[in-house]
Amino acid sequence: MPIDQLQSLVLSRFGLDGGAMFGIVPKPIWERSNPADLRNRIRMSGRALLLDIGDRRVLVETGMGDKWGAKEADIFAVDTSFGSAPARLRALGIDPDTITDVIVTHLHFDHAGGLTVLDGNGAARPAFPKATHWVQGRNLAYAEAPGLREVGSYRRENFAWMREPGGVRVELLDGPQRLFDAIDLIPTNGHTRGMQLLRFNHAGDTFLHAADIVPTYGHTPVAYVMGYDMEPMTSIEEKRTVLTEVAQGGFLSTGHDPDHGFARITDRGHDKFESYDKVEGGVA
Repeated sequence: MPIDQLQSLVLSRFGLDGGAMFGIVPKPIWERSNPADLRNRIRMSGRALLLDIGDRRVLVETGMGDKWGAKEADIFAVDTSFGSAPARLRALGIDPDTITDVIVTHLHFDHAGGLTVLDGNGAARPAFPKATHWVQGRNLAYAEAPGLREVGSYRRENFAWMREPGGVRVELLDGPQRLFDAIDLIPTNGHTRGMQLLRFNHAGDTFLHAADIVPTYGHTPVAYVMGYDMEPMTSIEEKRTVLTEVAQGGFLSTGHDPDHGFARITDRGHDKFESYDKVEGGVA
């Protein structure tokens, strides 16, 4: 089943260290596509997808959210004017109460921070209480007991509610799935355990949302993997598979490109892929 309507939305803007984002790639190379500020941070967005499928309205990713103190907001260059995920949706003319389903590729704070908002007592509560939430069970289990390198990336206030009985509906997935007869979910493990990519059809094209396998369009060369990746060689193999598929036709969607939501990919050979026909946001 094809997607009826598709939009790429920017729910957050922030910055991360360029060296960490490009791993072993030297700065004189990566700053050509992703220039850094005086603190070596590159521009990042928290991109989400909004998919209309029949009577379902599906939000993919939720951005950074608004649960940031002044010190952390300064470290990560968080644009606090974006506010919570529901507030940002309303600013974009989208009623958050119309969201029937939320899919998160993984529970790192830059993808799952918008899953919760603070109530009047300062406690985190689900931001989309009417929606069903879809996440890989392996990723939730790992988020609850992460390795030392990812302790700071998995923040319990974003997902602790997912284990509460009788609360907001959560579907814990086990491996590849097809949702709503429209979206294929593809688990990967290079960036973090149990991340899931999405593949779907819209307007005659195939779209593949690569999450953090290809975080920005500056990361299309296969060897350009993040220092944040837990298994970089696995990331390389997963990225090669993703880009080879998209280069045969369709669009790539990234998790964090600051300027473009979708792009086509061409294969230059020798693990060199490039993006072209970039599109900022909505696709009719």
